[in-house]
Amino acid sequence: MWWVNQHTKENAGLKIRTMINDVNADVLLMGTSRCNRHYVPSIISDSIGMSVYNGGIDASDNIYAHYTLLNLILQRYKPKVICLEVSTNDFTNPQDPFSTVSFFAPYFGNNEQSDSIFHLAGLYWQYKLFHLFRFNAKATSNIAGLYVTPQDVGKDGYVPSPQPTHLIEGKPALAEVIGNVDNQKILFIQRFIDICKKNQIKLIFMISPAYTTINKRHYNKLKEVAEKNGTPLLDYHTMGVFLDHPDYFEDSVHLWGKGATEYSKIFASQLKTLLNIKAISVN
Repeated sequence: MWWVNQHTKENAGLKIRTMINDVNADVLLMGTSRCNRHYVPSIISDSIGMSVYNGGIDASDNIYAHYTLLNLILQRYKPKVICLEVSTNDFTNPQDPFSTVSFFAPYFGNNEQSDSIFHLAGLYWQYKLFHLFRFNAKATSNIAGLYVTPQDVGKDGYVPSPQPTHLIEGKPALAEVIGNVDNQKILFIQRFIDICKKNQIKLIFMISPAYTTINKRHYNKLKEVAEKNGTPLLDYHTMGVFLDHPDYFEDSVHLWGKGATEYSKIFASQLKTLLNIKAISVN
């Protein structure tokens, strides 16, 4: 199963393996499917003159997965810049906040900080005692990924979404009210920031566009943490970017290729400014 994991072309397994073992890009983009689909590395790279890798992992869900992956990556190389796509899931308390840390279980035992997440999830001893159990989460998809590739993952990690069959119609809906703030998640956002500072990595948070409207206070907790640490947070969702372009979206939270291209141009311009000026305010 380790051999399968290291040879599969299944998207998540391939990208995790690549980031841990091979990537040396100056700028590493991290996050979930919204990162995976929304950021075109070639556009960003052309703007800032630095190499860029899109490390977004579909369904990785929240800060616990990002923290686990960060520690595994830093064992081999340190990017100059990390851009982390954040969301409501990173600071609220859903039913199963550890549902996707099992994606990284094949790398159990490689890093003490990453393994600490398995402790919190109550999975540490299962992974410690039963080696095969580490591969359960992705066993079927990893095996299938030896023979077929669900989507082509480029050398820069980008997975473009094709134009949807049916475009979104009507006005954007109001986003769901956020749940209770999870203080343990806030702690791990802070740890993520601290690790980047310790390794002299420029960290930038971003929230990409969605076809929903929200209360302007929706992301206040994330903004508080970012402001406290002097970490830039680019919030394109609250700003309502692309609400006049439903044709850019494949669903209410994901852009398809056309939208990703236009968004990447906007993001690249602001990233270029951030990398030349210590701070920028985005309201």
